[in-house]
Amino acid sequence: MKRTSVYRLNYLRANAIACYTDYDRLRPLSYPQTDVFLICFSLVDPDSFESVREKWYPEVRHHCPNAQIILVGTKLDLRDDKDTIEKLKKKKQIPITCHEGRAMAEEIEAVKYLECSAVTQMGLKTVFEEAVRVALDPSLVKKRERKCFLI
Repeated sequence: MKRTSVYRLNYLRANAIACYTDYDRLRPLSYPQTDVFLICFSLVDPDSFESVREKWYPEVRHHCPNAQIILVGTKLDLRDDKDTIEKLKKKKQIPITCHEGRAMAEEIEAVKYLECSAVTQMGLKTVFEEAVRVALDPSLVKKRERKCFLI
């Protein structure tokens, strides 16, 4: 008999923080048994990037300390867009660089840092292929700490 396994993937959009604070208590109900979280932020929204550190990473680690994280920078097509850069300049901001994304991934102990664009499809397939690869890779499974021993 062939044995099959089910893996759970959860997607967190960092720029949704302002819109969905009403769901702060409900959202974690979808987290149990999640194997991989995609924490996504906009490469052209420094506030969404900062919310990875301030909100999403702590929330994931609190509710699912053993789940793997892939950090994903979205809207890659806009990082070099002149209009977007001008709008950011008016707010004294610049797009998030690949180096900054990698540094954040290291800080939050993400297993991968990826960038993509839903508009151009650049890197999009890779995001989902990597999520599946991470979920299926037994070497990435964190050992659960034992909190209690009975003798």
